[in-house]
Amino acid sequence: MKGVSRWILLATLLGDASCHDIEHSRRTDDPAVSGRTIALQVCSICHGANGVSVSPTFPKLAGQTKAYLVNQLMDFRAHRRSDLNAQRYMWGFTHLSDAQIDQLATYFSSRPPPAGVPGDPLPVGRGRAIFTSGVPERGVPACSACHGAHGEGAGEFPRLAGQHADYIVKQLAVFRHPGQRPRGAVMNAICVKLTAEEMDSVAAFLEASAPRVAIPADLGASETRSAGE
Repeated sequence: MKGVSRWILLATLLGDASCHDIEHSRRTDDPAVSGRTIALQVCSICHGANGVSVSPTFPKLAGQTKAYLVNQLMDFRAHRRSDLNAQRYMWGFTHLSDAQIDQLATYFSSRPPPAGVPGDPLPVGRGRAIFTSGVPERGVPACSACHGAHGEGAGEFPRLAGQHADYIVKQLAVFRHPGQRPRGAVMNAICVKLTAEEMDSVAAFLEASAPRVAIPADLGASETRSAGE
């Protein structure tokens, strides 16, 4: 209940009406409460009801790959993600059941992906080059090799298109520290080779990227399409 109380207090401080119905919000540690209810009554405080957060402190979850969301929620529940913001905002969710995690991931992955935010053409262009081609002279592979040609993500590799640039930069910095992200060994090997300017440029490109929807792998296709096509 301590973790739930923390979120109720946060809701009060933010003046968010979604958790003013305490009779319902306080029951989010009940395994009978659906993941969708938790998403709307608790997660929406920081991430938005449709998964499009306003503050770059909190990632946009809309259209994120389900497998990635499941992995991260399980890591938060087990306190395996030890970066500062993970501890501050997500470690209280130790009560989530496997079913609730699956339902939360289903809910947010089914939301329309966020629209891109136009940025400065110069860093966006530099970021595009790194994302699509990497930095060969330093052994940095193309980001698109894992995250999709348009940053739409695939399976356990997250959607990056349309994400807050500041959030991406902060996570790239976290990946420099082994152990803070338990599934981050591959990213650690990459991030230690990138300069701060290169990280900023990649993040600027991704924030500006138009939404793309990944076609499920079980349909036998790897192409993507723009949202709404």
